[in-house]
Amino acid sequence: MIEKQLKIKHKWGLHARPAGKFIRLTAKFNSDVYLEKDGEKANGKSILEILSLALEYGSSVKIMVNGKDEEDALKTIEQFLLQEEE
Repeated sequence: MIEKQLKIKHKWGLHARPAGKFIRLTAKFNSDVYLEKDGEKANGKSILEILSLALEYGSSVKIMVNGKDEEDALKTIEQFLLQEEE
């Protein structure tokens, strides 16, 4: 398992549309993906769980990835979350 702390750079955070894109992105990987904010943990492949974290612009989130393709998954997730716009 690998972990990384990131700040959300999407202008509008991870609201419904970018969260949907995030789900499609994580679905491409076999690894399990989890996000954690303020002690709350969410499955990175569940839009409802991601939305429940209320990840706004500037939010600090821990990404946890576990599986055979975890390094590629984390790199791709990081690139997505650090984009300033969709």
